[in-house]
Amino acid sequence: MQILVIGATGYAGRRVSAALARAGHTVLGLARDTTTPAARDLAINEVTPVQGDFSEPDTWRGHLDSTDAVVHLLMDMSDPIGADQRLLAELTAAQERDGRHRHLVFTTGISSYGRTGLPLMDENTPGNPESPIGFRFALEKELADSGLAHTVVRPGFMYGGPATTSMTGQWFAAAEAGNPVFYGDTAKRWSWVHVDDLADAYVRILDNPTAVDGEVFVIADDQRLTALDMQYAAGRAAGYTGEITLETAEAGGMMQMAADQDELVTSAKAHRLLGWRPRHASFTDAPDRHYRAWKAAQPAA
Repeated sequence: MQILVIGATGYAGRRVSAALARAGHTVLGLARDTTTPAARDLAINEVTPVQGDFSEPDTWRGHLDSTDAVVHLLMDMSDPIGADQRLLAELTAAQERDGRHRHLVFTTGISSYGRTGLPLMDENTPGNPESPIGFRFALEKELADSGLAHTVVRPGFMYGGPATTSMTGQWFAAAEAGNPVFYGDTAKRWSWVHVDDLADAYVRILDNPTAVDGEVFVIADDQRLTALDMQYAAGRAAGYTGEITLETAEAGGMMQMAADQDELVTSAKAHRLLGWRPRHASFTDAPDRHYRAWKAAQPAA
């Protein structure tokens, strides 16, 4: 199968692209600049970097030719709704041109739920429309109504590897700088997933996409620690032994506000339909190892 990965040079995108290539697929990784270290890393992992800016469909439309599936792992912060709507329109137009039914694996996330007041959420839990990123559930519905072949993935909070955009990477950096800050409710708990376990879920979906057409999967492990305890573990791994400053979620910006509540989910559906189970039990099982991986990924001074 030939697969185009949008967001291939990002944190999850690199691991997902490499895992799909290892599974025997021909993988094209969309990159604004195919000469960057991130794009070269794709090539090392037998992924073909292809030029294109997601915000400009004219630059990547041609990559849909001969493509059987598209994995979407990017949120365009400059136009998060419009950019995804254009993707759906491009896929619809491509299908009308050549009759090829490309399977879209569309990524959102568990913070899209917002405040539900539920102790545990799953694929059937309705999102709170007041969530700052609740629009992603609206985009899921647009996709479901489009008639396109698709599967939706809602990952938990990611950790592991370079932790480029992971909250754990932010915690490591703040601990090293000596000024760690925790934003929002100190009792909140989030569900997490190691980035390589997440990549495995995409491989399983695209092993037989027709079997999961129209399905939604929450992908997360079963750990239930508070986010503050997680940050303390990250800080200790980075050598910080002091206290963590507490601030409001508003002080941390939109993404901190979007995640300022319990976000605990069950992946029972993924266990049942995909045979997926996390191989990494919890970030706190090996915070020192995760810190070393993050540290090794930092650019040389």
